[in-house]
Amino acid sequence: MSESSTEVIMGTAVLALAAAFVFYVTNATGARSTDGSYELTASFRSVQGIDVGTEVKVAGVKVGTITDLELNPRTFRADARFTVSDDMLLPDDSAILISSEGLLGGNYVEISPGGSPTNLEPGDEIEFTQGSVSLVQLLMKFVSASSGSGDAAEPVQ
Repeated sequence: MSESSTEVIMGTAVLALAAAFVFYVTNATGARSTDGSYELTASFRSVQGIDVGTEVKVAGVKVGTITDLELNPRTFRADARFTVSDDMLLPDDSAILISSEGLLGGNYVEISPGGSPTNLEPGDEIEFTQGSVSLVQLLMKFVSASSGSGDAAEPVQ
């Protein structure tokens, strides 16, 4: 009988630990329900470095998350859907861009509020976008520009 009660206690402990883990993962990844928020969209040239669950920030403060990314077959741009807190009223001339936390950090989505007196409504699209910048491409441009300087022949007059 003692083996049976030990198994029940261990099983209960494992289930409680699993439930705590699921709760932690749900909160850590932003996979919570979207109550208290509204959805907006934006179309980017490149969404490299972000995925569903990526933070959306205003002035460095998290105000939402990316909920969906899709390739638009007509425009060949990446359409992003994201949520923003209900208390965040964004002007309709706001801009959105993909930013990096540093050379080794991850990417996030930054909203730069505009100055319009009219606010975005749920389901609206932010039209002013800037996609992600590839650090590898920037380094390659820098290397090719610095290696080419001074080596070019001067024109004969």
